[in-house]
Amino acid sequence: MVQRRTQDPTLRPSTTADPGTVRVTFEYLACATLWLLVGTAAGLLDALKLNWPDVLAVPWLSFGRVRPVHTNTVFWGWSSMALVGLALYVVARTSRAPLWSPTLSRISLALWNAAVVAGLVTLSVGVTRGPQEYREWVWPVALMFAAGLVLNGVNAYMTVATRNIAEFYISNWYILGAFCFLTILFTAAYVPLYQHGLGNVVIQGYYMHTAVGMWFTMLSLGIAYYAIPRILGRPIYSYALGVLGFWTNILFYTLIGAHHFIFSPVPWWLQTTAILFSVGMMVPVWAGGCNLLLTFRGASGVIQRSYAAPFLLSGIVAYVLVSTQGTLEAFRTTNVYWHFTNVTVGHSHLAMYGFVAFVIWGAAYGLVPRLTGSEPNPILVGIHFWLALVGYVIYVVSISIAGILQGFAWVAGEAFIRSVEAAEPMWLWRTAGGVLMVASHLVFAVNVWAMRPGRALVATPAAPALEASG
Repeated sequence: MVQRRTQDPTLRPSTTADPGTVRVTFEYLACATLWLLVGTAAGLLDALKLNWPDVLAVPWLSFGRVRPVHTNTVFWGWSSMALVGLALYVVARTSRAPLWSPTLSRISLALWNAAVVAGLVTLSVGVTRGPQEYREWVWPVALMFAAGLVLNGVNAYMTVATRNIAEFYISNWYILGAFCFLTILFTAAYVPLYQHGLGNVVIQGYYMHTAVGMWFTMLSLGIAYYAIPRILGRPIYSYALGVLGFWTNILFYTLIGAHHFIFSPVPWWLQTTAILFSVGMMVPVWAGGCNLLLTFRGASGVIQRSYAAPFLLSGIVAYVLVSTQGTLEAFRTTNVYWHFTNVTVGHSHLAMYGFVAFVIWGAAYGLVPRLTGSEPNPILVGIHFWLALVGYVIYVVSISIAGILQGFAWVAGEAFIRSVEAAEPMWLWRTAGGVLMVASHLVFAVNVWAMRPGRALVATPAAPALEASG
C-alpha cells in the first residue's frame, strides 16, 4: 500500500459537497477521536490492573470504576459520535441535499460531549446505576444524550424527507432505523416501570445486545453501503440482499438478548426463544456480509492502491466472524463453557473494534479527504492499520483462550482461584495487544488532524443539487 499510494498534490475539496455538512462531519469525527483516546486509555489501565492490581491504587482509578468509564466513553463518545458524523454526511449525499440543519447537529454534539464528560465524572466518583452494563450513567446524564439523539434523528429524517431525488438509498434505511431503535432502547432502559427484579434482568439483556445490533451495527452497515461502492467505484453487489439484511436484522436481532442469561432464573421459554432467533441471525449476517464482500470481488487493484479499502474489508470480515460466533455462543452446550468468562469480552471487542471501529476508520480515510481536500500521510495510515489489526487480533485471541480456560475450570468444579491462575498469562498478552491498539489510536489522531478542512473548503461553493455518488 505504501509503495503504490502516495499523497495526491492535486487533491481538492469536492465541488458538490455542502461545506456546512462537511464541517459538521469533521467536528463529530474530531470529538470522537478525542474520546477514543480517553476511553481506550481507561481500557488499557484496566488491562494493566489485571496483571498488576496495585497500579494507581486510588478509589477513582479502581478497576470497578474505570471499567464503566472505558465502556461508556468508547460506546457513546467514540463510536456513536464518529458513526453519526459520517451517517449525517451519507444521508445528505444520498439525498442530493445539504444537511437539513447543521446547527441542530452542533447542538446535539454539544449535548453528547456534555453527557460523556458528566458520565466520566460521575462514574469516576462512584455515582452509578449499578452493575447494568452500558447503562451505568444516572438518568440526568442519559437524558442529555437522549436529547442529542432525538435532535440528530430529526435532522437525519428531515434531510431524507426533503431529498431532491425520488430514490431512497439502502444506507438511509439502516441509518434512520438506527435512530428509531436507539430511542426505543433508551426509553426501555431508563423508564422506572421495569427496573427491578427479573424484569430488570430481561431488560438488561435486551438493552445491551440490541444496542450493539440495532444502533452500532445498523449505522456501520449504513455507512459501509455508501463508502464501499464509493471507494471501489462500482455499485453494490445486490440491492435486494441489502434490503433482506435490513428487515431480517430487525426481525431476529431484537429478540436475542436473553441468550446472555442462559441457565438463569429467566423463563426457560424466553431463553429458548433467544437461542432460536440467534440462529435466525445468520440470515441478515450472511446476506449483508456476503453482499458487501462480493462487492469487493475483482477489486484487488483498488484494495492495493487505496488505504481506506483494507480497513473496510477487514471490518466486514470481522462482522461475519463475530456474528457467527455469537450464534455459536448462544447454544446451551457452548454457553455453559463460554459465557460469563473472558470469551464474552473478546467477542465484544471483535464486534466493537474489529467491525465497528474498522468501518469507521475505513469510511473516514475514504471519504473525509474527498470532502476537505486534506489527505493524511499514507505511511501513517499503514502504520495505523497494522498496529490496530495485529493489536486486536492478539487481544481477542488471548482473551478468548483465557475465557476457555476459565470455563473448563468452572465446569470441572475447581476452586475459582484456579481459573484466575489459568487465565493470568493470557491477560499479559491482552495487555500487549492493548498497547498496540492504543498506539494505533494516537496515529489515527494525527491523521485526523491532517484531514481537517482547509481554507479551500470555505471558498468552495455548494452545488444546488448534490451528486449521489460524490
